[in-house]
Amino acid sequence: MNDAAPIKSVLVYVGLDRVGDSLLKLPFVRALRDAYPDAHITWLAGKDTSVYAGIMAPVVAGLLDEVIECANIGLSPKELLRRPLGGRAFDLIIDTQRVALASLVLCRIRHRIFISPFGKFILSSKKPPKGYRFPKSMQRQILDLLEIASGKKIETPKELALDLDPAHIALGESLLPAGPVYVGFAPGAGGLPKCWPLEKFIAVANAQTAAGRSPVFFLGPKEEDWAEQIRGGVPGALLPLQVGGAGQKHHFAPGLTIALSKRLALAVSNDSGTGHMLAVSGVSLISLFGRTVPEKFTPMAATLHIIRAQDYGGREMHLIPVEAVIKAVDQALGRIGSAP
Repeated sequence: MNDAAPIKSVLVYVGLDRVGDSLLKLPFVRALRDAYPDAHITWLAGKDTSVYAGIMAPVVAGLLDEVIECANIGLSPKELLRRPLGGRAFDLIIDTQRVALASLVLCRIRHRIFISPFGKFILSSKKPPKGYRFPKSMQRQILDLLEIASGKKIETPKELALDLDPAHIALGESLLPAGPVYVGFAPGAGGLPKCWPLEKFIAVANAQTAAGRSPVFFLGPKEEDWAEQIRGGVPGALLPLQVGGAGQKHHFAPGLTIALSKRLALAVSNDSGTGHMLAVSGVSLISLFGRTVPEKFTPMAATLHIIRAQDYGGREMHLIPVEAVIKAVDQALGRIGSAP
């Protein structure tokens, strides 16, 4: 095996990608292309779909050459009886998971270099130095894998710059014109156990109205039926993605949500894809966590305040008090207002 030979083909294995995942993984994708500028890079979602093949495809244009979804890799021991992907071969395979079955199946794909954190890198062609400890942050985990593969130091980015569609920027300025102090709220998430109760979001929003601020709710396609309750509970609340069907017309493009987020002074969100969109916009973010682990899924916000349900007696989101969030908002806006 000649590890010094040029890398002409790369395969990266993930389980799946949702929007939040894709934003956290984007620095890895960019660094991967920088490390192997001439390679054909294949992104493989073995267990489900990847937004890199759909709504986030424009973000990885020129970075990924191929995205394969629902590859059925890592689902059944029967996969060990054949070579996956029709017998294709790659110079470098990076397995981002630590699942025994998926790693063993991937290892059957013909390769020169194989990198996998499974079993403390037992299957890997290259291994981390002695004493290495796998990081808790998912973003840092995959950046470390690329460091091991390439031998190049890769810093953890402090922010994520994105090229937004000018149409999204203009629409954001139209829907949230300059003047008011906008405080954003993202009450949805991938599942109800990750959601702080809507009535608590409404209570915090009403506190913003009382303080002379303008509450802005971000509702995706799965939360649009909450609009009536929000409008009734927070008179004057703004729902920009529902104005004139803006969200639907733009297919709820992450770029539009990010453009709107740039109009905010502050945002409050569950651990969700929308929360990660708010974070990368540069807005100060208060992120609410219950069952999920903030150390692993830390949003890329320049200014971040995390509130954990565990600090109030358990993992259930409803344990987070309204007063704690209102206090965090007031303190954050006070710091922003006093900044030079």
